[in-house]
Amino acid sequence: MIERIHLDILTAIKKHGTVTKAAEALHLSQSALSHSIKKLESQIHTPIWEKAGRNLRLTAAGERIVTLADRVLPQFAHVESLLSQIAKGEMGMLRIGMECHPCYQWLLKVIDPYLKKWPEVDIDVKQQFQFGALGALHRYEIDVIITPDPLFTPSVEYIPVFEYEHRLVVSSEHWLAKRPCVFPEDLREEVLLSYPVEPQRLDIFSQFLHPAKCTVKKHKIIETTEIMLQMVAAGRGVCALPGWLVDEYASKLSVSSLRFGETGIHKHIYVGMRMGEQHINYLEDFVAQARSTR
Repeated sequence: MIERIHLDILTAIKKHGTVTKAAEALHLSQSALSHSIKKLESQIHTPIWEKAGRNLRLTAAGERIVTLADRVLPQFAHVESLLSQIAKGEMGMLRIGMECHPCYQWLLKVIDPYLKKWPEVDIDVKQQFQFGALGALHRYEIDVIITPDPLFTPSVEYIPVFEYEHRLVVSSEHWLAKRPCVFPEDLREEVLLSYPVEPQRLDIFSQFLHPAKCTVKKHKIIETTEIMLQMVAAGRGVCALPGWLVDEYASKLSVSSLRFGETGIHKHIYVGMRMGEQHINYLEDFVAQARSTR
């Protein structure tokens, strides 16, 4: 029935549109490519593609197979890469997907000692997967997720590596600066600065303002932590950041932080990985290093 070559062929047809170009991309003869698909069509009793002018168009059956290919081919590539690395005595690449803007500063402190301990492992950090890393993990585009907001599924193991408190950050001259905590109504006239994340994914909205049916006067997007905190220090707005990150900047900038409500917002940073891979030695050690880094 369906074999890997069929997945490769239909993916190439979907991409290139013709048998000639698909055969060239796969380094096959046109006759071998066509014969392989005709054999499959005879087994499943339905056509896989049809002509659309000079190009080919996949049928519903063909599209279903391409959907399968999109899921399975990256897994083949991942395992083949691992086998090649094992054969060469290498460990390869640890690809990290970030779902936490401010966690990048913390991750740098994890990576430095990790690279020294694992000289045969390279690291790549992919930040374009902001709040989409779970899909990338399932597609084998990354190996681990760093996130404060895990989406628990049976196929992914999330390991908490450290706890922190999410805090409001204000200028040291702000009227709230001397208060131990802030309440939702205190922020009605404030300008909130945040990373480019949907408001519903921001804890200050989802866990603090929205439950109290409150909001801020204005919401502005700032992409970098340093600029955001400089804006806060200059009295241009307030922001919400992990307490450990604010502490790092407090000695350099004129900012103060305070608790959200009387009990605060408490969070964890999690490392997520595919189920069954938790005990791979270099992944397991990455988690251990993350747990020991503050």
